[in-house]
Amino acid sequence: MSVDTSNVILEVEDLHTYFFNRNNVVKAVDGVSFFLREGETLGIVGESGCGKTMTALSLLRLVPQPAGKIIAGSIRLNGDDILQKSEDEMRQIRGRQISMILQDPQTSLNPVFTIGNQLMEALGMARRESHKNMISRAVDALRNVNVAAPERRLEDFPHQMSGGMKQRVVGAIALSCEPGVIIADEPTTALDVTIQLQYLRLLKDIQAETGLAIIFITHDFGVVARMCDRVAVMYAGRIVENGPVREIFNEPSHPYTRALIDSVPKLEERTERLYSIEGQPPLLSNLPEGCRFAERCEFSRDKCIGEYPPSYTVSEAHTADCWRMDESW
Repeated sequence: MSVDTSNVILEVEDLHTYFFNRNNVVKAVDGVSFFLREGETLGIVGESGCGKTMTALSLLRLVPQPAGKIIAGSIRLNGDDILQKSEDEMRQIRGRQISMILQDPQTSLNPVFTIGNQLMEALGMARRESHKNMISRAVDALRNVNVAAPERRLEDFPHQMSGGMKQRVVGAIALSCEPGVIIADEPTTALDVTIQLQYLRLLKDIQAETGLAIIFITHDFGVVARMCDRVAVMYAGRIVENGPVREIFNEPSHPYTRALIDSVPKLEERTERLYSIEGQPPLLSNLPEGCRFAERCEFSRDKCIGEYPPSYTVSEAHTADCWRMDESW
Protein backbone atom coordinates (compact mmCIF):
# COMPACT_ATOMS: atom_id res chain seq x y z
CA MET A 1 0.00 0.00 0.00
CA SER A 2 1.51 3.32 -1.08
CA VAL A 3 1.66 6.03 1.58
CA ASP A 4 1.70 9.75 0.88
CA THR A 5 4.46 10.72 3.32
CA SER A 6 4.10 14.47 2.75
CA ASN A 7 1.86 14.93 5.80
CA VAL A 8 2.40 11.70 7.74
CA ILE A 9 3.17 12.60 11.36
CA LEU A 10 3.40 9.05 12.75
CA GLU A 11 4.51 5.86 10.99
CA VAL A 12 4.69 2.49 12.74
CA GLU A 13 6.39 -0.39 10.95
CA ASP A 14 6.50 -4.07 11.97
CA LEU A 15 6.17 -3.34 15.70
CA HIS A 16 6.67 -6.29 18.08
CA THR A 17 6.02 -5.96 21.83
CA TYR A 18 6.41 -9.15 23.85
CA PHE A 19 6.07 -10.07 27.51
CA PHE A 20 8.53 -12.58 28.89
CA ASN A 21 7.84 -14.75 31.92
CA ARG A 22 9.26 -17.91 33.36
CA ASN A 23 7.19 -20.28 31.25
CA ASN A 24 6.39 -18.61 27.93
CA VAL A 25 6.36 -15.49 25.75
CA VAL A 26 3.17 -13.44 25.33
CA LYS A 27 3.13 -11.77 21.90
CA ALA A 28 0.90 -8.82 22.75
CA VAL A 29 1.83 -6.86 19.61
CA ASP A 30 3.13 -9.04 16.82
CA GLY A 31 4.01 -7.18 13.63
CA VAL A 32 1.78 -4.10 13.65
CA SER A 33 2.17 -1.45 10.92
CA PHE A 34 0.12 1.70 10.28
CA PHE A 35 0.48 5.43 9.65
CA LEU A 36 -1.27 8.60 10.77
CA ARG A 37 -1.53 11.89 8.90
CA GLU A 38 -1.80 15.37 10.37
CA GLY A 39 -5.39 16.26 11.26
CA GLU A 40 -6.55 12.67 10.72
CA THR A 41 -8.33 10.26 13.06
CA LEU A 42 -7.38 6.58 12.94
CA GLY A 43 -9.62 4.13 14.77
CA ILE A 44 -8.16 0.91 16.20
CA VAL A 45 -10.87 -1.65 16.95
CA GLY A 46 -11.01 -5.23 18.14
CA GLU A 47 -12.05 -7.49 21.01
CA SER A 48 -10.61 -7.08 24.49
CA GLY A 49 -7.10 -8.48 24.72
CA CYS A 50 -6.26 -8.09 21.04
CA GLY A 51 -3.37 -5.66 21.69
CA LYS A 52 -4.95 -2.23 21.20
CA THR A 53 -3.84 -0.65 24.48
CA MET A 54 -0.43 -2.32 24.38
CA THR A 55 0.11 -0.83 20.92
CA ALA A 56 -0.69 2.60 22.37
CA LEU A 57 1.67 2.13 25.33
CA SER A 58 4.40 1.01 22.91
CA LEU A 59 4.03 4.29 21.00
CA LEU A 60 4.77 6.16 24.23
CA ARG A 61 7.50 3.74 25.33
CA LEU A 62 5.48 2.97 28.48
CA VAL A 63 5.40 -0.81 28.19
CA PRO A 64 5.28 -2.32 31.73
CA GLN A 65 8.74 -3.32 32.92
CA PRO A 66 10.58 -5.60 33.38
CA ALA A 67 8.44 -8.27 31.69
CA GLY A 68 7.45 -6.17 28.67
CA LYS A 69 9.86 -5.29 25.89
CA ILE A 70 9.68 -3.82 22.39
CA ILE A 71 11.85 -6.30 20.51
CA ALA A 72 11.53 -5.12 16.89
CA GLY A 73 10.11 -2.50 14.57
CA SER A 74 10.21 1.27 14.25
CA ILE A 75 8.01 4.14 15.45
CA ARG A 76 8.70 7.31 13.48
CA LEU A 77 7.23 10.46 15.01
CA ASN A 78 7.85 13.59 12.94
CA GLY A 79 10.49 11.60 11.05
CA ASP A 80 12.46 10.45 14.14
CA ASP A 81 12.49 6.84 15.34
CA ILE A 82 11.56 7.19 19.00
CA LEU A 83 12.73 3.63 19.72
CA GLN A 84 16.26 5.00 19.35
CA LYS A 85 15.71 7.77 21.91
CA SER A 86 16.99 7.69 25.49
CA GLU A 87 14.59 7.83 28.42
CA ASP A 88 15.52 11.49 29.06
CA GLU A 89 14.71 12.32 25.43
CA MET A 90 11.39 10.45 25.72
CA ARG A 91 10.40 12.62 28.68
CA GLN A 92 10.68 15.63 26.37
CA ILE A 93 8.63 13.90 23.67
CA ARG A 94 5.75 12.66 25.86
CA GLY A 95 3.20 15.41 26.31
CA ARG A 96 4.87 17.81 23.89
CA GLN A 97 4.71 15.70 20.71
CA ILE A 98 2.50 12.75 21.62
CA SER A 99 0.15 12.27 24.54
CA MET A 100 -2.52 9.85 25.75
CA ILE A 101 -6.00 10.05 27.25
CA LEU A 102 -6.29 6.96 29.41
CA GLN A 103 -9.39 4.80 29.60
CA ASP A 104 -10.49 5.36 33.20
CA PRO A 105 -10.23 8.91 34.60
CA GLN A 106 -10.88 7.58 38.10
CA THR A 107 -7.51 5.78 38.08
CA SER A 108 -5.73 8.35 35.89
CA LEU A 109 -6.10 11.20 38.38
CA ASN A 110 -4.36 11.20 41.76
CA PRO A 111 -7.05 11.41 44.47
CA VAL A 112 -4.87 13.30 46.99
CA PHE A 113 -3.94 16.23 44.71
CA THR A 114 -6.19 18.97 43.37
CA ILE A 115 -7.00 19.27 39.68
CA GLY A 116 -4.87 22.42 39.58
CA ASN A 117 -1.83 20.63 41.04
CA GLN A 118 -2.04 17.84 38.48
CA LEU A 119 -2.67 20.12 35.53
CA MET A 120 0.17 22.49 36.45
CA GLU A 121 2.53 19.56 36.90
CA ALA A 122 1.91 18.59 33.28
CA LEU A 123 2.34 22.19 32.13
CA GLY A 124 5.57 22.54 34.12
CA MET A 125 7.15 19.60 32.31
CA ALA A 126 6.93 21.52 29.04
CA ARG A 127 8.37 24.84 30.20
CA ARG A 128 9.18 26.77 33.37
CA GLU A 129 6.97 29.76 34.10
CA SER A 130 5.88 31.85 37.03
CA HIS A 131 3.17 30.41 39.28
CA LYS A 132 0.73 33.10 38.13
CA ASN A 133 1.24 32.22 34.47
CA MET A 134 0.88 28.53 35.24
CA ILE A 135 -2.48 29.12 36.90
CA SER A 136 -3.61 31.18 33.93
CA ARG A 137 -2.60 28.44 31.49
CA ALA A 138 -4.30 25.78 33.64
CA VAL A 139 -7.54 27.78 33.60
CA ASP A 140 -7.28 28.13 29.81
CA ALA A 141 -6.67 24.38 29.46
CA LEU A 142 -9.85 23.58 31.38
CA ARG A 143 -11.82 26.21 29.49
CA ASN A 144 -10.68 24.68 26.17
CA VAL A 145 -12.37 21.39 27.10
CA ASN A 146 -15.57 23.18 28.20
CA VAL A 147 -15.18 22.81 31.97
CA ALA A 148 -17.55 25.25 33.64
CA ALA A 149 -16.09 27.71 36.17
CA PRO A 150 -12.48 26.58 35.52
CA GLU A 151 -10.98 28.95 38.10
CA ARG A 152 -12.97 27.28 40.88
CA ARG A 153 -12.41 23.76 39.52
CA LEU A 154 -8.65 24.12 39.98
CA GLU A 155 -9.19 23.79 43.73
CA ASP A 156 -11.36 20.67 43.44
CA PHE A 157 -10.21 17.11 44.08
CA PRO A 158 -11.11 14.35 41.58
CA HIS A 159 -13.80 12.87 43.87
CA GLN A 160 -15.69 16.16 43.72
CA MET A 161 -16.24 15.81 39.97
CA SER A 162 -18.56 13.68 37.88
CA GLY A 163 -17.21 11.00 35.52
CA GLY A 164 -17.75 13.21 32.48
CA MET A 165 -16.00 16.16 34.12
CA LYS A 166 -13.03 14.01 35.17
CA GLN A 167 -12.72 12.74 31.60
CA ARG A 168 -12.56 16.35 30.39
CA VAL A 169 -9.83 17.06 32.94
CA VAL A 170 -7.82 14.06 31.73
CA GLY A 171 -8.24 15.41 28.21
CA ALA A 172 -7.09 18.86 29.32
CA ILE A 173 -3.93 17.37 30.85
CA ALA A 174 -3.18 15.41 27.66
CA LEU A 175 -3.74 18.48 25.47
CA SER A 176 -2.09 21.03 27.77
CA CYS A 177 1.32 20.95 26.05
CA GLU A 178 -0.21 21.08 22.54
CA PRO A 179 1.01 17.72 21.17
CA GLY A 180 0.64 16.84 17.50
CA VAL A 181 -0.69 13.34 18.25
CA ILE A 182 -3.24 12.24 20.86
CA ILE A 183 -4.00 8.60 21.67
CA ALA A 184 -7.52 8.28 23.10
CA ASP A 185 -7.84 4.85 24.72
CA GLU A 186 -11.58 4.15 24.97
CA PRO A 187 -12.18 7.56 26.60
CA THR A 188 -15.98 7.24 26.53
CA THR A 189 -16.26 3.81 28.20
CA ALA A 190 -17.12 5.18 31.66
CA LEU A 191 -19.52 7.86 30.36
CA ASP A 192 -23.27 7.71 29.80
CA VAL A 193 -24.58 8.05 26.25
CA THR A 194 -25.38 11.79 26.28
CA ILE A 195 -22.02 12.71 27.83
CA GLN A 196 -20.26 10.43 25.31
CA LEU A 197 -21.73 12.44 22.45
CA GLN A 198 -20.63 15.74 24.01
CA TYR A 199 -17.12 14.43 24.58
CA LEU A 200 -16.74 13.12 21.02
CA ARG A 201 -17.99 16.43 19.62
CA LEU A 202 -15.48 18.25 21.83
CA LEU A 203 -12.59 16.17 20.47
CA LYS A 204 -13.70 16.86 16.90
CA ASP A 205 -13.93 20.60 17.59
CA ILE A 206 -10.43 20.66 19.12
CA GLN A 207 -9.09 18.70 16.14
CA ALA A 208 -10.68 21.13 13.68
CA GLU A 209 -9.12 24.10 15.48
CA THR A 210 -5.61 22.70 16.01
CA GLY A 211 -5.02 20.11 13.25
CA LEU A 212 -4.51 17.44 15.92
CA ALA A 213 -3.94 13.84 14.78
CA ILE A 214 -5.89 11.30 16.86
CA ILE A 215 -5.60 7.56 17.38
CA PHE A 216 -8.97 6.46 18.75
CA ILE A 217 -8.95 3.05 20.44
CA THR A 218 -12.41 1.56 20.87
CA HIS A 219 -14.59 -1.51 20.45
CA ASP A 220 -17.61 0.59 19.46
CA PHE A 221 -18.20 0.78 15.71
CA GLY A 222 -20.69 3.59 16.28
CA VAL A 223 -17.86 5.72 17.65
CA VAL A 224 -15.67 4.71 14.69
CA ALA A 225 -18.35 5.83 12.22
CA ARG A 226 -18.72 9.19 13.97
CA MET A 227 -15.08 9.97 14.72
CA CYS A 228 -12.66 8.25 12.34
CA ASP A 229 -11.32 8.75 8.82
CA ARG A 230 -9.64 5.34 8.66
CA VAL A 231 -9.89 2.20 10.76
CA ALA A 232 -7.44 -0.59 11.63
CA VAL A 233 -9.00 -3.85 12.83
CA MET A 234 -6.82 -5.78 15.32
CA TYR A 235 -7.03 -9.46 16.18
CA ALA A 236 -4.63 -11.47 18.36
CA GLY A 237 -1.81 -8.93 18.20
CA ARG A 238 -2.00 -8.07 14.50
CA ILE A 239 -3.88 -5.66 12.25
CA VAL A 240 -5.95 -7.87 9.95
CA GLU A 241 -7.67 -5.11 7.95
CA ASN A 242 -6.91 -1.45 7.42
CA GLY A 243 -8.68 1.13 5.27
CA PRO A 244 -11.07 4.09 4.98
CA VAL A 245 -14.06 3.88 7.31
CA ARG A 246 -16.64 4.03 4.52
CA GLU A 247 -14.99 1.16 2.62
CA ILE A 248 -14.63 -0.97 5.72
CA PHE A 249 -18.30 -0.51 6.65
CA ASN A 250 -19.67 -1.01 3.14
CA GLU A 251 -17.38 -3.81 1.97
CA PRO A 252 -15.44 -5.48 4.82
CA SER A 253 -12.90 -7.88 3.31
CA HIS A 254 -11.76 -9.84 6.37
CA PRO A 255 -14.28 -12.27 7.95
CA TYR A 256 -13.41 -10.95 11.40
CA THR A 257 -14.25 -7.38 10.40
CA ARG A 258 -17.55 -8.55 8.91
CA ALA A 259 -18.30 -10.49 12.11
CA LEU A 260 -17.61 -7.43 14.29
CA ILE A 261 -19.93 -5.28 12.17
CA ASP A 262 -22.63 -7.97 12.19
CA SER A 263 -22.37 -8.07 16.01
CA VAL A 264 -23.67 -4.50 16.25
CA PRO A 265 -27.47 -4.57 16.83
CA LYS A 266 -29.50 -2.86 14.08
CA LEU A 267 -32.46 -0.97 15.48
CA GLU A 268 -34.32 -1.02 12.16
CA GLU A 269 -34.28 -4.83 11.97
CA ARG A 270 -36.29 -7.31 14.02
CA THR A 271 -34.37 -10.41 15.07
CA GLU A 272 -34.97 -13.24 17.50
CA ARG A 273 -31.31 -13.65 18.41
CA LEU A 274 -28.39 -11.23 18.21
CA TYR A 275 -25.37 -12.29 16.19
CA SER A 276 -22.23 -13.29 18.11
CA ILE A 277 -18.81 -14.59 17.11
CA GLU A 278 -18.41 -18.20 18.18
CA GLY A 279 -15.34 -19.33 20.12
CA GLN A 280 -12.51 -17.40 21.75
CA PRO A 281 -9.38 -15.65 20.42
CA PRO A 282 -6.19 -17.73 20.65
CA LEU A 283 -3.84 -17.34 23.61
CA LEU A 284 -1.16 -14.77 22.83
CA SER A 285 1.33 -17.15 24.42
CA ASN A 286 0.35 -19.98 22.05
CA LEU A 287 -0.48 -18.47 18.66
CA PRO A 288 -1.25 -20.72 15.67
CA GLU A 289 1.01 -20.78 12.60
CA GLY A 290 -1.78 -19.86 10.20
CA CYS A 291 -4.51 -17.25 10.26
CA ARG A 292 -5.33 -16.47 13.88
CA PHE A 293 -9.04 -16.22 13.13
CA ALA A 294 -9.18 -19.53 11.26
CA GLU A 295 -10.73 -21.61 14.07
CA ARG A 296 -13.64 -19.15 14.37
CA CYS A 297 -14.04 -18.44 10.63
CA GLU A 298 -16.83 -19.99 8.55
CA PHE A 299 -14.67 -19.77 5.40
CA SER A 300 -11.60 -21.49 6.87
CA ARG A 301 -9.64 -24.00 4.76
CA ASP A 302 -6.51 -26.08 5.32
CA LYS A 303 -4.34 -23.30 3.87
CA CYS A 304 -5.71 -20.85 6.45
CA ILE A 305 -4.69 -23.13 9.29
CA GLY A 306 -1.22 -23.91 7.97
CA GLU A 307 0.09 -20.52 6.82
CA TYR A 308 -0.52 -16.89 7.81
CA PRO A 309 -1.83 -14.90 4.81
CA PRO A 310 0.07 -11.95 3.33
CA SER A 311 -1.45 -8.47 3.33
CA TYR A 312 -3.55 -8.16 0.15
CA THR A 313 -4.38 -4.79 -1.44
CA VAL A 314 -8.14 -4.42 -1.77
CA SER A 315 -7.96 -0.85 -3.05
CA GLU A 316 -5.41 1.98 -3.00
CA ALA A 317 -5.74 2.56 0.76
CA HIS A 318 -7.41 -0.68 1.85
CA THR A 319 -5.61 -3.91 2.83
CA ALA A 320 -6.70 -7.21 4.38
CA ASP A 321 -4.78 -10.24 5.67
CA CYS A 322 -6.99 -13.02 4.31
CA TRP A 323 -6.42 -15.90 1.89
CA ARG A 324 -9.85 -15.21 0.36
CA MET A 325 -8.27 -12.23 -1.37
CA ASP A 326 -5.93 -14.57 -3.28
CA GLU A 327 -6.81 -15.33 -6.91
CA SER A 328 -6.39 -19.07 -6.28
CA TRP A 329 -9.03 -19.16 -3.49
